[in-house]
Amino acid sequence: MSRPPLLRTLGTMCLVGTLGAWTAVPTYAQSEDGRTKSPVGSILKSTLFDPTTYIPAILTYDSMMRDWNTSQPLFRQGFVEHNPRFTVNGLPDSTPLSYDAGRHQILMDSLTALEMSTAQNLTSRIVEGALMQKYPEHRRLVKALGWAERIGVASAMSYQLAAPHYRQVGINVQMSAQLGGH
Repeated sequence: MSRPPLLRTLGTMCLVGTLGAWTAVPTYAQSEDGRTKSPVGSILKSTLFDPTTYIPAILTYDSMMRDWNTSQPLFRQGFVEHNPRFTVNGLPDSTPLSYDAGRHQILMDSLTALEMSTAQNLTSRIVEGALMQKYPEHRRLVKALGWAERIGVASAMSYQLAAPHYRQVGINVQMSAQLGGH
């Protein structure tokens, strides 16, 4: 299964933006104790340990798995899958993929969300570093704006990717209850 067009486009944009921003990274920086060090390790470490890197992927996976799991009883009762990415023939309102194939698709979508948020956070950290170097007297402001930007993007991305699936879970549970399911 291929990635949805929106995720492909955003992923490509994030990659290009990150590569472009990476060219602005200075080769070496002066540490507080006077030693010279590369900012690359610091940028990678802060991205790796930043929760906003992972939250969109975690929420995407959780919401999609809940949607997929609550859809299974409906599929057993003859319901069809509306999302063409989760059907055997790739058409809407058709036979759903097997449970395992659907889980695999969900994992791939979640990894795409992780790629996008990682690229976005790397770019944010690179720009933040460049701004702190250019405006050392405003380090706290730059850091605060960087956090606000990363939190805002992670929140918007999480909502965009996960909210429709969480809403569908409620619909699936309600339909199953009306049909006498679990």
